[in-house]
Amino acid sequence: MPEEKKTDKQVKSKQRVADHGEVFTNQREVNAMLDLVKHETERIDSRFLEPACGEGVFLAEVLRRKLNVVEERYAKSQVEYEQYAFLAVSSLYGIDILQDNVEICRDKLLTIFLNRYKNLFKDKIKQSLLASIKFVLFKNIVHGNALSMKTCGLIEEPITFSKWELVLGGKVQQTDYRLINLLESAPIQEPNLFSDLGEDAFIPEPVKKFALKSIYNLAEDVQTKL
Repeated sequence: MPEEKKTDKQVKSKQRVADHGEVFTNQREVNAMLDLVKHETERIDSRFLEPACGEGVFLAEVLRRKLNVVEERYAKSQVEYEQYAFLAVSSLYGIDILQDNVEICRDKLLTIFLNRYKNLFKDKIKQSLLASIKFVLFKNIVHGNALSMKTCGLIEEPITFSKWELVLGGKVQQTDYRLINLLESAPIQEPNLFSDLGEDAFIPEPVKKFALKSIYNLAEDVQTKL
C-alpha cells in the first residue's frame, strides 16, 4: 500500500475543467471549512456525504480526524480499535461523476486506514477486516451523478447507500436506502422526535435490510475491485 500523499494540486487538466467544472479544494481551505463543524468531524459515528467528492480531499481529512479520536480512545485494545475504526470509515460517503476520481478516493481512504492500522498493530492486522473495509468503500464511494441521483454507466440505476450500524459483539447491521428517499423523505408526524440539530426527524423507507454480519466477514462471497 503506497504512503498517503497530500497535494494542493487543484486542476488535473483544462479539458476536465471545461467538461466537468472540476477544480479541487486545497488542503488549507478544507481544514478551515471542516473546523466550522469540528465537533462533528471528531464524532466517530457522524455521517458525511460529499456529493461531488473528487479524489476525496474532504472525506480524507474527516477520516484522519475520526481516526485520531479512535486511536486516542481505543489504541490499547486491538478489537475495540478495529470496531470503531470500521465505524469511522463506514460513516463516510461520496459521489463523483468521474470513475478515476472514485477509484482514487476509495484508495486514498483505504490507505489512510491501513497506514494507521499497521502503525498500531504491525503484523497483527487482520486481512479479513481489510477486505470488509474495501467492501464498504466500494459501496460508499459511488460512481454517479448527484443531480440525477443515478449511477453512471451503461445502465443508470438509482444511487443506493448502505447504512452501517455497529451492534454488540462486533456485528454490523447493513440497511440499504435510495439516495432520493434519503433526501425527499417527509418528517414523521410524532411529537418530540428531532435530529441532533433540533430539526424535525424523518425515517426513510429502506430498500433492504441484511442479516447481521461480523465486521470481519462482510466481504465473504462478494467480488469487489478497488
